[in-house]
Amino acid sequence: MPSNRKLGKTTDQRMAMLRQQVTDFLDTGRMETTVTRAKEIAPLAEKMITLGKNNNLANYRQALSFITKEDVAKKLFDETAPKYADRNGGYTRIVRIGPRRGDAAEMAVIELV
Repeated sequence: MPSNRKLGKTTDQRMAMLRQQVTDFLDTGRMETTVTRAKEIAPLAEKMITLGKNNNLANYRQALSFITKEDVAKKLFDETAPKYADRNGGYTRIVRIGPRRGDAAEMAVIELV
């Protein structure tokens, strides 16, 4: 875990949620979520992209152990990571978009740069 944000969940529930959100984020390249969840997703997604930059079997298997869909991992290694070959980190951007109407939670858009 990048930090100590518990997000109101037990460890296994939190990790399952973050794995799914990182998978969906890497699949689409953009996601709307709360600010705190976005701050948790960003370092995990950046780690997956860094694994994808060094394209070998060990890194592919390590990424598959975290990403929940095999086609997303393949897309990461074939399309997404090569775009950032000359960039040393900073692959994501978090933009705040204001409060959510239902519960006034601060919302943000996380996207690939």
